[in-house]
This record gives sequence, C-alpha cells and structure tokens, in this order.
Amino acid sequence: MQLYLCEKPSQAKDIARILGATRRGEGCLQGQGVTVTWCIGHLLETAPPDAYDARYKRWSLDDLPIVPEQWKLQVKKTTGSQFKAVKRLLGEASELVIATDADREGEMIARELVEHCRYRGPIRRLWLSALDDVSIRRALAALKPGAETYGLYQSALGRSRADWLIGMNMSRLFTLLGRRSGYQGVLSVGRVQTPTLRLVVDRDRAIAAFVPVPFWTVEATLDASGSRFQAQWQPPEDVCDDQGRCLKPEVAQAAARAIEAAGQARLVKLKTERVREAAPLPFDLGTLQEVCSKRLNLGAQQTLDVAQALYEKYKLITYPRSDCGYLPLSQHAEAPALLAALLGADSSLAP
Repeated sequence: MQLYLCEKPSQAKDIARILGATRRGEGCLQGQGVTVTWCIGHLLETAPPDAYDARYKRWSLDDLPIVPEQWKLQVKKTTGSQFKAVKRLLGEASELVIATDADREGEMIARELVEHCRYRGPIRRLWLSALDDVSIRRALAALKPGAETYGLYQSALGRSRADWLIGMNMSRLFTLLGRRSGYQGVLSVGRVQTPTLRLVVDRDRAIAAFVPVPFWTVEATLDASGSRFQAQWQPPEDVCDDQGRCLKPEVAQAAARAIEAAGQARLVKLKTERVREAAPLPFDLGTLQEVCSKRLNLGAQQTLDVAQALYEKYKLITYPRSDCGYLPLSQHAEAPALLAALLGADSSLAP
C-alpha cells in the first residue's frame, strides 16, 4: 500500500481526490492501492525536561544547563487519536510519500513521525507549492527521491533543538535569579522571542525619548531651457544636523531673500543617472504582510489567515508561508493564462 502523509486534512482531501482515494477510513482516505492520511500539524513534540529526569520538575540552578544526551519526543495529547491512525498506517505501508508543506517545517512534521514510528520502507517526496488540480497532477508525476529533501529536516531539527535548549535553560535561569531579587513571576526567554522583544522595547524607548527639533528648508521652482523643476537649497554644513537639515532659521531666511532678489540660481552639480528597474517579484509572506498593513491596516496574523484561506480553500495562490519571492519553475508556463485571467477580472491592471 502506498501511503501519502499530508500536513492538514484539507490538503489531504485535495490530493486524495486526484488519486481517487475517496473511501473514508480511520484517520485516512483510501483508494485502490493508495491511502492518504494527515497530521493536523505536529503530532509529536519535544519532551519537557522532567521526561528525562524526574528531578527536573523542581527548578534549580544546580541542574543547569539541561542538555539531553538522547532527544525524546512525545505524542501531543490533543491529537493522540490521529497519531495512532498514522502509526498504524506507517506499519502497513509498502511505500511512503511525504506530502506535507514544501518547507523545512513540513519536512520535520513528517520525518519525526517516520523516525518515532520506526518506518523503514522507501520514501519519496511530493513537492507541492499550490493546491489547484493542475499543480497537484504535475507534482504527482514528478515525485522526488526522499533523500533529496532530507537536509530540510536536519535544518528544522537544529532550529527546534536550539529553541528547546535556550527556552528551557534560560527561562529557568532568569526566573530563579529573578526570585532572588524578589520577582515571583516566570521570566520567559526564547531564541526568537527575546531579541524581538528587545527590538520593540528599544524602539518604544527611542520614541519616548524623542525630542522634536525644528529645521528649515528653502525650495524654489526653476526654469531651465523650457523645463520646470523643483530645486532645494543646500545649507552650509556648519548650520546643519547630521542629516543635512538647516537648524538656524535666520540662515535659511537670508538664503531665501538672496535667491528671490537674484531671480536666478547657479547650477553647482549635475548628475544624470539611467536606472533600469526590474519588475517586482511576486509576494513572499513578509512583504505581503507589510503591504497589507500599510494599505489595508491588517495585522500580520490577519494577512496570514486570509492568505492561507486563498491557498487551501480557494486554490488562488501558491503556498503562502514562504520567504521566497519566485514562482516554482513548474508554474512559469502558466503565467500568460494567469495574467490574462487577471486582466479579464480587472482591466485596470493592464500596463
């Protein structure tokens, strides 16, 4: 039996439909010689310190740092029934096709199950960036060898273990030191959380400490050879701040009077530069969230939720949880049809 392991039920449903696996089973969809199952995100999680030694239930500086010799995973209680279904299916499979999201986290979701359940059969990888029927069929016809994406799992594993080591050890360290100073709460420390919090705090402090300083500019509309353009007076350096802005109003006023009296200006420096601007890339998640925040006042999570729905439910965009701004090579040939469809929906998009 060929087993397809997906990340989410919705993803599994789309792939199963193309494979003809329409019969409902326990935690899976089945067809002729093929079964499609799903994970509901991570079915396993890294075990807490007390899973390695009961003494770690009590927080003590003497026990730090806690560095496991052999890392342990444990089944998440909220999805225990689905884990049992996946484990049973892995035991029955003659071949596994990993069909989780095409990124390192998706690779880890599948590979940690493979290792935990001790699956030893052949593995292939379904690399899928969009869930429309054409993309699914094309990806199914070009399955990758499992070894080709194994490095993504190693990368995700390193990230996961770094998070655990820093979070478990540093949170205990700072919490215990805080108690010595009279603070009774938990001081949570994280590999990403803490430096991000520092950036936010630094920015808040800079805003609170900001003292506005007035500056003056002199602008004039000039006419040269029949072309009109806006020019800006360049003040002497000794009356400017570090950003080249004039801080002395009397100097700016004197310059304005002198320019007005002369009725003309002398060109000091002319620089002509020809710039070729490339067409913008498709959105990656970070850029999409930035643009939606500025133009639509949407939060980062709101943008992600909308993008995820457009990907999973409506099949209108490619996989959104990506920092890559390039379309997969497999979809380049579809660009003319996609652009024509967009123009048909909104003629204002025409160049």
